[in-house]
Amino acid sequence: MAEGLVELTDANWDAEVLKSETPVLVDFWASWCGPCRQIAPSIEELAKTYKGKVKVGKLNVDENEKVAQNYKILSIPTLLFFKNGQLSGTIVGAVPKSKMEAELKTHLV
Repeated sequence: MAEGLVELTDANWDAEVLKSETPVLVDFWASWCGPCRQIAPSIEELAKTYKGKVKVGKLNVDENEKVAQNYKILSIPTLLFFKNGQLSGTIVGAVPKSKMEAELKTHLV
C-alpha cells in the first residue's frame, strides 16, 4: 500500500472508517478493474496531499464482500466519503483527479 493509504477490510472497517475522527475517502476497487488502476495514482496523490486532514483508504471488493454489500457497491471504482462516521458523498466511475479533489474539499468544512 502506498504512503498515506490505509488498507481497509471487513475486519477494520468500523475502527478505521466509522469511528474515524477525520473525514475518510474510501476507494472501492479490485485488481482486475482497469478504471480502478487508472485512478489509483490520483488516489495516492490525494492521500499524500491531505495526510493528517483526511484518511484515504482502499477496500478490495473481492476480498471484503461484506462492506461492499452493505453499501450496495455495484460498480467499481466507487469512491465513498465519510464524515463523523456517516456517508457524506459518492462518486462512481473513473473521474479526473480534479473532480475527486473538489468533492473531497466539500467534506473538510
